[in-house]
Amino acid sequence: MEKEKEIRQNPFFLDYDTPHATVPFDRIRFEDYEEAFMEGIRRDKEEIEKTVNDPEEPTFENTIARVDTSKGPHYYDLLDRVSKVFSNMLNAETNDDLDDLAQKMSPILTQHENDIMLNRPLFERIKKVYDSYFGNDSSQATLNPETLTPEQEMLLRNCYDGFVRSGALLDDEGKERLRQLTEEASLLSLQFSQNLLKENKAFELHITDEKQLDGLPETAREAAAQTAKEHGKEGWIFTLDAPSYSPFMTYSTQRELRRQMYMAKNTVCLHDNAENNLEICKRLINLRREMAQLLGYESFADYVMKHRMAGCADNVYKLLHELLDAYKPTAIEEVKEVEKMFQKDLENSSSEKLSTLNSQLSTQMQPWDFSFYSHKLQMERYNLDAEMLRPYFQLEKVIDGVFALATRLYGITFKENKTIPVYHPDVKAYEVFDKDGSYLAVFYADFHPRKGKQSGAWMTDYQGQWITRKGKNVRPHVSVVMNFTKPTADKPALLTLGEVETFLHEFGHSLHGIFANTRYESLSGTNVWWDFVELPSQFMENYAIERDFLRTFAFHHETGEPMPDELIDRIHRSRNFMAGYGCLRQVSFGLLDLAYYTKKDEFADDIQQFEKKAWAEAIVLPQLPETCMTVQFSHIMDGGYAAGYYSYKWAEVLDADAFGVFKKEGIFNQQTAQRFRDCILSRGGTEHPMTLYKRFRGGEPTIDALLERNGIKREVKKLRS
Repeated sequence: MEKEKEIRQNPFFLDYDTPHATVPFDRIRFEDYEEAFMEGIRRDKEEIEKTVNDPEEPTFENTIARVDTSKGPHYYDLLDRVSKVFSNMLNAETNDDLDDLAQKMSPILTQHENDIMLNRPLFERIKKVYDSYFGNDSSQATLNPETLTPEQEMLLRNCYDGFVRSGALLDDEGKERLRQLTEEASLLSLQFSQNLLKENKAFELHITDEKQLDGLPETAREAAAQTAKEHGKEGWIFTLDAPSYSPFMTYSTQRELRRQMYMAKNTVCLHDNAENNLEICKRLINLRREMAQLLGYESFADYVMKHRMAGCADNVYKLLHELLDAYKPTAIEEVKEVEKMFQKDLENSSSEKLSTLNSQLSTQMQPWDFSFYSHKLQMERYNLDAEMLRPYFQLEKVIDGVFALATRLYGITFKENKTIPVYHPDVKAYEVFDKDGSYLAVFYADFHPRKGKQSGAWMTDYQGQWITRKGKNVRPHVSVVMNFTKPTADKPALLTLGEVETFLHEFGHSLHGIFANTRYESLSGTNVWWDFVELPSQFMENYAIERDFLRTFAFHHETGEPMPDELIDRIHRSRNFMAGYGCLRQVSFGLLDLAYYTKKDEFADDIQQFEKKAWAEAIVLPQLPETCMTVQFSHIMDGGYAAGYYSYKWAEVLDADAFGVFKKEGIFNQQTAQRFRDCILSRGGTEHPMTLYKRFRGGEPTIDALLERNGIKREVKKLRS
């Protein structure tokens, strides 16, 4: 053992002798991370010094390309390598040791990033190259006789602007203040995320009386029993993880228990303990505002919108209010119909049950009643719910179906490779091959919730795509992480239609990464403007209810029978059920986000009260004063969507418009799919996103396709580019 300890080397420092040089998760130890971080920082500084001290006149190749592709001799950058693994583990498989190390490394890594972005000699070289092409005014004609490709021009602009937006033009006092602000914001964002995970995992509803399971389907009961067994307890345990929480709120007849679950979910990080996020949110809002103002912007939203398709907050508000005007009347009527179901249930209740309801807050419908009674309404209208569809959505078959869809559209194939190391037994690893049989990418899929895993679903990568100076096309390693219904002792993992849509969504992001084919890593794959990044993902969701797609994989897990046409017809008829309410929910999040980040003065309000005023015009259900979304709104606090949550609705306009082309030309039309791949999926951020979109579409998108898809007619209006 002592000899082994002496000769062991940190795997991050070595060539990965794994298939396609994938991460050797099985060899990485906790102590490897910090050592690799510090060595990565040292190598970064060494590389920057070489660039700064290069005696040659600054050029695009020896300065701009060097900054973007400062890869070592083995085609990787050490700090990037360890950072990607570590950050992914923090979200997908964390523990107390990793959390503590994250707290320790956060200020060190932020300081290092500032050291690079505020390095005056380095910026002077970058500025000299920038000025040689564009002069002091970027609208001037190219001054340098050397011609740049559109991709090189985008890289140059991004590089220069990135340094400026990171404070390169500030005086010494301003730079020092910016350092303080960014380091504090980085640490608080991390703390926000860690608090949220701890609070979500801390709650459990433990039931020992089987009568309290009334209304719950067998799948929910079996999953809860399995969770209890895993916790070493008798009975059933329900958690705040989506596969547990959502069915409980939809099916449980126990109103008091629904209330408990709802209140637990909506008061996360509000309790009087170390995980309270109220002050963290307030401070993050102010830190970002101050950073933006230090850099010359009136608000953080102004800072963010400079690199967004929307252009400015006014255009975002314009879209959100167009959607409000179009959808709110429908949403109000939808809620009224659900309220009627609630009142009907009261009227049909026995006096004993009515007394129980009266003792449980009120005889008025409350937020914890909405899912339950909207489900009853859906059953009454369409005789359809998630449990009817589950038997046809066995996870393994869904995987086959999604992969087959990619094959049918793009000719690519997926092959599981069990020799590729993974970080948890739930994770599957696949090789992806292009239509000519050549290797294209590695694809990881992590499907089920567990203790150290954040809620939600996301796509990430362990290796980006780029082309080396010697012409080697380094292919990406992408990963999708989700929290789907787990298998039980008696049944395989059976998904809801919503989970199938989530899979397609994250798979769309992964295709954006898999098809990346650009020269520079910072422009490849999903490295695009934030309100464009959701287009490929939301586009894929459209296939979820297409009959010809369902025919390829939706077979009953016991009988093998295909999903009946009559059931598919019910899916189609119910497609726009609660579409108005769903749209307003997203709009409300967008309004809340903008309310925080368009502020020009210090934020000193009470978070809970401010929240309720900020999104009031989009809220159609009662608001409870003791609940709060902001303190668990990870998208805008630590997930990169600050002043950008509207992107989902913006991209929804794009995806509806784009899928309209496929509906016209054939949803499996390979020529159309190839055009989508060539114009959008493979091009990353190499050109302005509207340029890429128009190249595919032949024109600008309109809101019309989205309204038509949701059964709402409105005048056609163009989105500003």
